[in-house]
Amino acid sequence: MSDERIVPVPQERLREVFGDVIELVSEHGSLDKFEIKAEFQLGPYVYAALQSSAMKKEQEVELFRVILTDNGEPQLETIEDDDEWEIASEAYDDLLFANDEMP
Repeated sequence: MSDERIVPVPQERLREVFGDVIELVSEHGSLDKFEIKAEFQLGPYVYAALQSSAMKKEQEVELFRVILTDNGEPQLETIEDDDEWEIASEAYDDLLFANDEMP
């Protein structure tokens, strides 16, 4: 088993289609606005970190896998696997840390 970490590669698929804010339908049927905080490729998958105004207070984000539909449009998919979510979360943290180091 290798200890090498896969480096997240920034992406812009969602921003190219939706801009900086995306609206999602909540489980209660309401429209919630989320800021696209980051989008990155990690291995074969692309992930997005989204943040609502309520989440901003706690500096939390929601992570999703970004998939492409048959017509090439990005779509968000919930990450069901805990291990995959943890890997994506660590990669997001790595991106934040790398951005903090930039002059």
